[in-house]
Amino acid sequence: MNYSLLAALGEVNLETLKTVGIVAGILLGLALVIVIAILVVGKVFRVNMDEKVTKILENLAGANCGGCGCSGCAGFAAKLANGTADLSACHVTSPENKAQIAALLGVELKEEEPMVAIVKCNGGENAANAFTYHGNPACSACAGLLGGNKVCKTACLGCGDCKNACPEGAISISCGVAKVDPDKCINCGACIIACPKHIIERIPAKAPVYVACSSHCKAKEVTASCKVGCIGCGLCAKKCPHGAITMVNNLPVFDYSKCTGCKTCVAVCPRHIILER
Repeated sequence: MNYSLLAALGEVNLETLKTVGIVAGILLGLALVIVIAILVVGKVFRVNMDEKVTKILENLAGANCGGCGCSGCAGFAAKLANGTADLSACHVTSPENKAQIAALLGVELKEEEPMVAIVKCNGGENAANAFTYHGNPACSACAGLLGGNKVCKTACLGCGDCKNACPEGAISISCGVAKVDPDKCINCGACIIACPKHIIERIPAKAPVYVACSSHCKAKEVTASCKVGCIGCGLCAKKCPHGAITMVNNLPVFDYSKCTGCKTCVAVCPRHIILER
């Protein structure tokens, strides 16, 4: 037996094991350093992010109305902190508090005009039914059946989804149509999101009048479906002494920067769909 050869092989194996051990130790050390670095950075980032979210949340109105598209103010604060939401999406927080949030985020605060929600329909009992609805008493459910039970497909369904969504109790249902109390409305937008017919929108809080109709149909079709729907006659636009009204797709559209509140349009409208706020 060649003992010298065996000894040589043993020395080689020993050296190989030492080399493998050193490499493994280095790799293990590097892995440990990387893991520690990740944990430290993650902890620092998490703490900073949590602090930012908390500070933002402290400055939000706390209405939890959902008007921003989030389930509540906490969710909106988190989105603001990570840059996936715009501060203008909140219509409830005061300008002063928004300024604080903008400073925390390092963004420019956009100037916003006070707004209020209005329902662009005055139909209700005056709007003809296409069929009698006996299902789930919710606008969303009614609208899911052939677009709703009204002949006019832009008519308020009057089931009260907007009323139920309003956190301030600013909406009531009267004669089958939703009405907004401007003195209670905080402009959160919850009703706008809740309405399946998309007939609730914002207008300037200073606006003296608004159009309570959303139908773009021609006069003959409107008169067949609603006693108070706009027939697109254009009298309001023709008689407005300040040129504040234009007709767009059979409906009057107001330029509130020109409207003086003279209410000539209210007086001349034959269908009484221009209402005072």
